[in-house]
Amino acid sequence: MKFMIDAQLPPFLKVIFIDKGFDAIHTDDLPSKERTTDNEIRKISLDEDRIVVTKDSDFADSYYVKGIPPKLLLITTGNIKNKELFELIDRNFEQIKKLLETCHLVEMDNYQIIGHE
Repeated sequence: MKFMIDAQLPPFLKVIFIDKGFDAIHTDDLPSKERTTDNEIRKISLDEDRIVVTKDSDFADSYYVKGIPPKLLLITTGNIKNKELFELIDRNFEQIKKLLETCHLVEMDNYQIIGHE
């Protein structure tokens, strides 16, 4: 699995994915950095077969309407401290990974993780 982490999420999140053995990039790694457009992120997800990790519900809308990005991890925790977000993802990573193997949209909030087909 390869991941593309959107600008609203902290760049350190990439390190968690890499430490778990996955290829991950953050928009800060791209030429336009945090100004990378949603369309550019969608194109990268298609061209490089990356799962988009985002808090932006626009990606869920485009997933449902156009099927792009092909896979999406939507984080719907609201505003939480970065440390809490890192711990939440780290603690639930195996479940997230398992759901992404069979589901195209995985949604995670503060209390549950749901896989959508």
